[in-house]
Amino acid sequence: MKPLLTLPAWTAILACAALQFSAAVRAETPDKSAALFKDPIVATGKNFEIKRSQVDEAYIDYNAALVASGRAIADPDRALVRSKVLEHMIISKILLQKATEEDKTKIAKLVEDEITQARTNAPSPEAFEQQLKATGMTLAQVRDQATEKQLFQRILLREATNGIVIAEDEVTKYYQDNPDQFKIPERVRVQHILVLTMDPATRQALPLEKKMEKLKLANELKARADKGEDFVALVKQYTDDPGSKDKGGEYIFGRGQQGIALEFEDAAFSMKTNQISDPVETRFGYYIVRLLEKLPVSTEDFAKAAPLIRDHLVERTAEKGLPAYFEKLKAGADVKILDEDGAKPDTAPSGPAAK
Repeated sequence: MKPLLTLPAWTAILACAALQFSAAVRAETPDKSAALFKDPIVATGKNFEIKRSQVDEAYIDYNAALVASGRAIADPDRALVRSKVLEHMIISKILLQKATEEDKTKIAKLVEDEITQARTNAPSPEAFEQQLKATGMTLAQVRDQATEKQLFQRILLREATNGIVIAEDEVTKYYQDNPDQFKIPERVRVQHILVLTMDPATRQALPLEKKMEKLKLANELKARADKGEDFVALVKQYTDDPGSKDKGGEYIFGRGQQGIALEFEDAAFSMKTNQISDPVETRFGYYIVRLLEKLPVSTEDFAKAAPLIRDHLVERTAEKGLPAYFEKLKAGADVKILDEDGAKPDTAPSGPAAK
């Protein structure tokens, strides 16, 4: 089934609201040079204030991100973008005060898991440190930024969708009116053995001599499988893929699926049922692939699709009410804009905040 939650406006709101985080991290770091220029308070609310330098930093970060993606803020749009930056900084300040201890605990674990995964995916510990250095932030700052961003998204989704109920007939109608979204493309179910040809610690390729030894082992495993040895037993004894070892090396996937090597995919889709491939070389190592079955194009069952459809319709409904919801939030937090020029680009920042 195609992804349902692809609402551009909703995504844009989340992205825009996240603009201020890296700026906020820096702004809360003591900076003696800040006293050298006027840094007025632009906006206040219950238990928070936002300074001009924070708006400047958030705007600069957003513009830099756009430039890096090949886009830029057009001159006529600068005032609007800066006002939106301030608007969403205010909303995020209000919403983050609604975070519960459970929210904080869950997001903290999620962020730590993501950091651990980033370390694992890096080619080496040194490469991870280089990636971190390129952000211009410490690991603690990256952790704080990610935590605040994900806390905000969690709370916004919960608060904005609270009380929205979608009738069952609306879910059914969406399923019937959008059949293409629920098409499942052709897939294959395979078993495999991976003989790794890279150092798992450094993720660097093994020397040629070691690689040849691995190829010899892969050929031996292929020969043993061809002679009828239990494929699952071979998997459990020899595979270097921990993610599938306890499942007998089994995977189900379609074409173009993320995380599946192209060579592995091509081999699997070109085989006949119960055929065992010769060792398939990829950048990870040699795969011995056994095709169990080809699964034809099908349609996602309504029962399985229904929860995703309901979430999608809830978010779509919430999106329409966000402007009114944001106004209600600001009124409840007694928000005051103290410096109308704080979000205007024609009041150029000076001193250390200028870049």
